[in-house]
Order: sequence, then structure tokens, then C-alpha cells
Amino acid sequence: MYRGTFTALVTPFRNGSIDEDAFRSLVDAQFQNGITGIVPVGTTGESPTLSYEEHKAVIRLAVECAKGRGPVIGGTGANSTDEAIELTASAEAAGCEAVLQVAPYYNKPSPEGLFQHFKAVADSTKCQIILYSVPGRCGIEIPVETAVRLAEACPNVVSIKEASGSVERVNQLVAALPDGFTVLSGDDSMTLPFISVGATGVISVASNLIPRAMSDLVNAALADDLPSARRQHRQLYPLLSAFLKLDSNPVPIKAAMALKGLIGGDLRLPMVPMAQAKQEELRAVLERLGI
Repeated sequence: MYRGTFTALVTPFRNGSIDEDAFRSLVDAQFQNGITGIVPVGTTGESPTLSYEEHKAVIRLAVECAKGRGPVIGGTGANSTDEAIELTASAEAAGCEAVLQVAPYYNKPSPEGLFQHFKAVADSTKCQIILYSVPGRCGIEIPVETAVRLAEACPNVVSIKEASGSVERVNQLVAALPDGFTVLSGDDSMTLPFISVGATGVISVASNLIPRAMSDLVNAALADDLPSARRQHRQLYPLLSAFLKLDSNPVPIKAAMALKGLIGGDLRLPMVPMAQAKQEELRAVLERLGI
């Protein structure tokens, strides 16, 4: 099922609007450098600040740009079930084979509420569903038992993006979920540890900038080439760590891509550029790695 490196795409902006040319170039670079698939309009794509029409338009553009080279997993999660269903229907109509469904944030539903929310979305579509548990942003995690219930009740719920930072939780998910249900790392720096206990890849932020390096790391880990995977992890770790600690995603990745001239680096409020001192720290990491 979902195995490999999937890029959580940034949404480039220019003069307040979506920079379609930069987005097209970004998608091309992903597939030219070994990325398995792309994930438009997740957190990294600044989905909270896009209008509904922009959200839908970016997903349509991603499908158009991908040209069948790999799966497009539309970010269509919401803390309103009706909204998630509406966005999922649009993604399905655009040609997405799967959608990423984050745990409803802020309203903090019970495990039963989570189950009913995801089941309603799954029942509304033919798209495959990748659950997304990110307690640091949502205030709740998707319980292992709820993921198991969904896998049993909904044939199209097939994977989970796990961003807890906990290897033990990945152990629990792999042990409890049925064969064929995959776990994907939601944190670049945890990719190798998660794969070592049964995850099958990553939905990556860093691969916006370093698609080949992230793809090579994941491929080595999945091939059980531990010496190579460990060497690549150690080389990349300073950058992956910087992306986590310097500012909230997607501020650091957009800053790095702007430094390399890939995008303009514009953000939408409430996200703002990093302080100058942090930008210099990021620049130093990039220079040490030769990026």
C-alpha cells in the first residue's frame, strides 16, 4: 500500500496569491528525484490560511502536475465533519487516489467521536483514507483502538501518518493493525527509528528541499541496509532537527527553499518569517551540508 517517501508540499505564494509556476516546478522536482507521491494542502501547505476555493484549486493543480507519476494524497481533513466530506469530494473529483485526514483539532472529540467522524468521511468517498495523528497540533491523538476499529469497519481506511514522536506507539500500531495497513512517519527525524519497528515510509517536510536525500534514506531503511540508512540519517539530522526547533512548520522549510531560490518564501498570517538570527542559523546548517 503506502510505502516510500511522500512530500507534504509547501504552497508557494507570490504577492498574496498562489504561485502556480513555482508549484509546478516543485512537483516536477519531486518526481524527478525519486519521491513516491505528493501530499498537497496539509499543514505544510498552510491549509488553515487557504480559502475553500484555493484549497480545492491547489489539489486540482497537484493532480494536473503529477501527471500520473505517483499518488496524490489530498489534505482534506477538518475539525468539522461536513467540511472534511466536502473537501474530500472535491479531491476525489480532481483525481486524488487518497486523502489525508487529520484528527479534528480544537474541539477535542472523544474516541467515539473520532471514530464516527472518520467513518463518515470514509463512507462518503471511494478515496483511500490516511489517518493523521498529530497530538502536538490537535490536542488529541487517534487512539490505537480507534485506528483498529476504523480499519475493521472501513475498507478504504488503509494507513496512518504518525506524528507523536513515539517509537513505542508505532510498535503498538504495527502490532494491533491488520496486515496491509501501513504506518507512515510524520516527523522527518523519526523516519529511521519508525521504519526500524515496522513503519513503511514518511510523509516528509524536508523532501520539499532535499527529495533525493530523503528518498535515498527511506529506500535504504526499507531495504534493511542499516549501515547506509544510519549514515544518511546522521548526515541529515542537523537539518531535520533545525526544521523542528527553529520555528513552526512550514516557516523553516519555506525559508530554506527561499535561500536556495526555489520559491519566494512568502507566508500568510499568522505565520511570519523567522527572526534574522534564526535565519542565519539555518543558513549555516545548509552551508555545512552543501545544500
